[in-house]
Amino acid sequence: MTARVGVVTFPGSLDDGDAARAVRIAGAEPVRLWHGDPELHGVDAVVLPGGFSYGDYLRCGAIARFAPVMEKIVDAAAGGLPVLGICNGFQILCEAHLLPGALTRNQHLHFRNRDQILRIEATGTAWTNTFQSGQEVLIPVKNGEGCYVADTATLDALEAEGRVVARYVGGNPNGSQRDIAAITNPAGNVVGIMPHPEHAVEALTGPSLDGLGFFTSVLKHLVGTPA
Repeated sequence: MTARVGVVTFPGSLDDGDAARAVRIAGAEPVRLWHGDPELHGVDAVVLPGGFSYGDYLRCGAIARFAPVMEKIVDAAAGGLPVLGICNGFQILCEAHLLPGALTRNQHLHFRNRDQILRIEATGTAWTNTFQSGQEVLIPVKNGEGCYVADTATLDALEAEGRVVARYVGGNPNGSQRDIAAITNPAGNVVGIMPHPEHAVEALTGPSLDGLGFFTSVLKHLVGTPA
């Protein structure tokens, strides 16, 4: 049976279509979810895409965190539902307290758009199990508020518990503390990543096919998860 992966659209979402295409290329059925609909329609995993949800008013992700669909996602994530937050989706996960820390204005105060090398460090998550530890991948980054920050105790805990999923290599594009590009929750089912794996799934449009592994990983995870 084909896995069904929900992709949420908020007002101001930019990359929901790209995320849905990545899901389809990986071999799953993308299911479009609407921010105002509190139902998840039986999906097996969820992607919170990049963009500017609710115009990034107040703080990036601060309003989206209260969308009706998010209440169900937060509850489902606590029960093990795989959730991937990309860029603005990462910001929403932090605002919803599914992940620690926050994403703030890039240290250099400029929007940064470039192809970025990442080093995958945690391969035990629902979204990275097809990678090798230490593997370097090339994935686009495009953000103005992508600087990951947290207090020292939180950063130390992420390091000690192996919850830093990926780090920037060859230059930090936004000033994120400890070069953090992606993190996970303790259970490994929720991952937030600032770069855009959905933009690296096709040779025609991406700098590589490296982003596809995030989407094939969740399918591998779902196959191994008891119904």
